[in-house]
Amino acid sequence: MKKLLISSAFAGFAFAGAAQAETTVCLITKTDTNPFFVKMKEGAEAKASELGMTLKSFAGKIDGDHETQVQAIETCILDGASGILITASDTPAIVPAVTQARDAGLLVIALDTPLTPIDAADATFATDNFLAGELIGQWAAGTVDDTTAAKIGMMNINVSQPTVGVLRNQGFLQGFGIDLADPAKWGDESDPRIINNEVTNANEEGGRKSMENLLTMDDGVNVLYTINEPAAAGAHETLKDFGKVDDVVVVSVDGGCPGVQAVADGALGATSQQYPLMMAALGVEAVAKWAETGEKPDNTPGKDFFDTGVALVTDNPVDGVPSISSAEGLDLCWG
Repeated sequence: MKKLLISSAFAGFAFAGAAQAETTVCLITKTDTNPFFVKMKEGAEAKASELGMTLKSFAGKIDGDHETQVQAIETCILDGASGILITASDTPAIVPAVTQARDAGLLVIALDTPLTPIDAADATFATDNFLAGELIGQWAAGTVDDTTAAKIGMMNINVSQPTVGVLRNQGFLQGFGIDLADPAKWGDESDPRIINNEVTNANEEGGRKSMENLLTMDDGVNVLYTINEPAAAGAHETLKDFGKVDDVVVVSVDGGCPGVQAVADGALGATSQQYPLMMAALGVEAVAKWAETGEKPDNTPGKDFFDTGVALVTDNPVDGVPSISSAEGLDLCWG
């Protein structure tokens, strides 16, 4: 499985040779504290060092800090960077700044989070986030005793609804068997099984508070979707405080080592594992190739982005839902 995931993600990607020393690439992430973005930075640093490139890293203060990301793009343009790798906090609002960078001759690649529209960037290297959500939704539906009686809590990023959050949310709901209204946004579904859509800023404290809110609304919540594993960790602490750990099926997306360990420990039922180090390394190589040849990266055939792979991690597999064990996930995890 490990070989399959890695080979399929890299298939068809032409690697750049050694870049010239003066080639600069910028990495702009949502925060510099989330383990996902920490690992992304590590991947970019390692590949830039290998290729003899200069890497300049920037991050928002919190998930949702749009203005800091705009300022970072402006700095990269002024510094003469060849390309920008960005995980945007506000996917439509960042487009004018991205357009400015592309007009200035920079290659802009979205990592993990597609821009709105997706072709506002030159390329996107990402997990299929809808599929990541769909896998945990299918697993949850196959795990609960009665899907018709489910009471579902939804933990999202923030009210700006960045694409990554929308895709995971809507994928989960479809996987669970809930009709979507407008799949381009969350929160407009009419299914009474959804107790509420909370926002967490994708961090542990947000997960803790959101779980308190959900249990206050309905203490019978028995299925919990979380945008990422830090939010899931916070929710778990609240569930412990309320004596509800064994009453709620919790799923997430990330696949970091702490999250996969949480699956092994039984604190998390399942998580969809993604590969941020690969995203960043491929992004740096793409900027190196662009600087040398002017060639842009290709998408995965049949998709409008380059798919870096996803795998469902659980120790309680469900028939018909492909998965790997937590032991296998720990071999592939990050953070």
